[in-house]
Amino acid sequence: MQLIDGKKTSQAVKLEIAQEVKQMISSGMKQPHLAAVLVGNDGGSETYVAAKIKSCEEVGFASSLIRFGNDVTEAELLAAVKNLNEDADVDGFIVQLPLPKHISEEKVTEAIDPKKDVDGFHPQNLGRMITGADAFVSATPQGIMELLKRYNIDTKGKHAVIIGRSNIVGRPMSILLSLKGNPGDATVTVCHSRTANLKEICLQADIIVAALGIPEFLKADMVKEGAVVIDVGTTRVPSTETKSGWRLKGDVDFPNVSPKCSFITPVPGGVGPMTIVSLLLNTLKAARHK
Repeated sequence: MQLIDGKKTSQAVKLEIAQEVKQMISSGMKQPHLAAVLVGNDGGSETYVAAKIKSCEEVGFASSLIRFGNDVTEAELLAAVKNLNEDADVDGFIVQLPLPKHISEEKVTEAIDPKKDVDGFHPQNLGRMITGADAFVSATPQGIMELLKRYNIDTKGKHAVIIGRSNIVGRPMSILLSLKGNPGDATVTVCHSRTANLKEICLQADIIVAALGIPEFLKADMVKEGAVVIDVGTTRVPSTETKSGWRLKGDVDFPNVSPKCSFITPVPGGVGPMTIVSLLLNTLKAARHK
C-alpha cells in the first residue's frame, strides 16, 4: 500500500507556481490576483478562506477578501460580483459556499464572469469541461486528477466507481476520468444513495472515489485487493483526543481499507491540500490568458 501524500504534492506544485509567478513579474506582467467573497462566519468556510489567502502569499499572488454578514441581500452580493467581474486587477475570484438560504447560489454562480470563475462552477465552464475543451475545472476534481498524474496511477481502461453525484465533485470527476487523456480513458460508474447493489459494484472497481460525506462509509468488504481509493470526505466528528474537540474523518474506513489498496489518500493530508492548489493553478491560468 502506498499513501498518496496530498500535502507533499501540494507543496511541490506551489513551488512550481511561485517560480512561474517570479518569471511573469520579471517579464513585466502583473502579479496574479485572487479575490474571495465570504458571507457570514461559518467555521469551515472561515478556515478554508484563510488557507487560500495564506497559500496566495506563499506563491506570490495578491489576494483580497470581501466580507459580508449573514444579513447581506442578494442584490448587494450580486453587485459585489459585478464589481469583481469589472475589476481589471482581479484575475479570478470565488464566492465561498454555502450561502445563506435567502440567497440563490445558482444566481450568484451564474453572475460570475466565466473567465474569472476559478472555482469552475459556472455552467459555461462545466459545459466546456464536458466536451473536453479548455475550461476552469472545479478545484477538488482537478486536484484528484493532479494526484493521479503525479503518482503515475494508470487509469486507461480501468473501471472507476464514483460514490456521490454532486456537481462540485462526483459529476465532474466522472467526466474527467472518462475523457481521452492521461489520466482518463477510464470506464466510469457513478453511484449514489439510491444505487442498488453498491457493494457489488464497488468490488468491481479498480479505482474508487468516495465523495458522499458519510464518515467511514466505504468498508473493507467493499474494496477488492489492489484497488486505488481516493477519499474526498472531510466530516468533522467529535473527538476527545484533540484540543478543538473534533477531528476530520473521511468517507473511507481507513485502518481496515488501506491494507487492501495499492494507493490510498489519507484524511487529512490527501485531497484537501490539492483543492487549494487547484484554485491557485486556475488563477495562474486566468492571469496567463490576460
